[in-house]
Amino acid sequence: MEKNHNFSEAASGAQSTQAQEPVKAVENNNNPFGVEEVDLELYIAHPDEEVPALYVGTYGAYAAGSLRGAWVSLEACADYEEFMMVCRWIHRFEADPEYMFQDFMGFPGQFYREGSFSEQDFDNAREFAELDEDEQEAFEAFLECKYGSYTDCDSLFSEFRDAYCGKFDSEEEYAEQLAEDCGYFAEMPSYLRNYFDIKAFARDVFMDGFTYWNGYVFRD
Repeated sequence: MEKNHNFSEAASGAQSTQAQEPVKAVENNNNPFGVEEVDLELYIAHPDEEVPALYVGTYGAYAAGSLRGAWVSLEACADYEEFMMVCRWIHRFEADPEYMFQDFMGFPGQFYREGSFSEQDFDNAREFAELDEDEQEAFEAFLECKYGSYTDCDSLFSEFRDAYCGKFDSEEEYAEQLAEDCGYFAEMPSYLRNYFDIKAFARDVFMDGFTYWNGYVFRD
């Protein structure tokens, strides 16, 4: 997955535990607001890893000229509540942090917003990571085709599986397979097959009922 590189400084700053510390503790108090403690080593993702992750900063820090924060692995978190607990520990020196998700990796951009990351976004990103590489590529094409931009739909993966017909070199290739699967050629004398206008058939197929997008076919 490609990363959003608008905050490359933030990504590079997350490569060491030392860099992840937001600010020096006030009056040597490492937890001034009594935030529940977590072991960050269990949750930090390296920006070169192929895991779903977010770089979590805050708008308060950004307004003060700092991109301090850390890459948090979504795979390392058992659920959304644990993810938010990790975010709160990272920014434990702020009384009421407003999280700024400055960068993302390992999941489609349709699940990402800078100012918010919901439980549904978390679940979608985690489920995407469970797909194999070919399925991920097909799913990303499905999102681009059907949704385009941000979506928090809770039925995306079932919709994808219902709609996905496969990867093909052209509309005509899929139309030919469809004709074969439907038995059209079996019912046709072999000497007539060369007269079957596959281009016209493909045009009708994709005019109503199917979409061809970046090499993938989806049922409308």
